[in-house]
Amino acid sequence: MQADLSPVIAATVQWLTRSFPSPGGALASALCEAQARQAVTVAAWLRYPTAMDAALLELAGPGGSARLDWVTGADADDGVAADAWRTWVDEVVASWAACLLTDPELASRAVAALARGGEHADGLPTEFRRLLDPDEADRGAAALLRHPDLLAPVAGLHHCGLLDRLDPDHTLIA
Repeated sequence: MQADLSPVIAATVQWLTRSFPSPGGALASALCEAQARQAVTVAAWLRYPTAMDAALLELAGPGGSARLDWVTGADADDGVAADAWRTWVDEVVASWAACLLTDPELASRAVAALARGGEHADGLPTEFRRLLDPDEADRGAAALLRHPDLLAPVAGLHHCGLLDRLDPDHTLIA
C-alpha cells in the first residue's frame, strides 16, 4: 500500500505560506516555502506514521482549514471558502508545523522521533536543515512564519498532542 501524504503536505504548506508570507521577493518566498515544507513534512509523518494511517486519511479527509482561517482571521474574506485546496489542509499538521517552526528544540526532538519509527522516511535520504538550522537568509525569509507570537494561536491548538507524540515512550504506531 502506497502512503501518499503529498496533497495534505502541499495544501498545508500553501496555507502556512499564505497566512504568514515572506516579506521579500521570489527567493525569499522560495526559502520560506522550503522551511514550511520541511516543518509540514515532519509534522505529517509524525501525525500519520504508517501507510495505513495515510490511507485512512485519504478516505476520511483531513478536515480543511476552516478553524485555522477563523483563528487567524482569514475567514472574514468571502473568497477564502472558494479555494478547493483548503479542504486538504490538516489542522493538526499545521499546528504541529507551527510548533516546530517556532521552537528549535521541539523541531530537533520531532526529527529524532522520525528516526525512531514511522514508515515514510524508510530508505529515503532525509535532510531538514532549513527547519533545524536555518541560516540568516532563511530566518529573514520566514520572519513571519517563524514568529512565535504570530504563530501562537495556531501552534497552541494542538501543542499538547505534539508533546505527547514526542514522548520517548510513545510508539509511532497509531
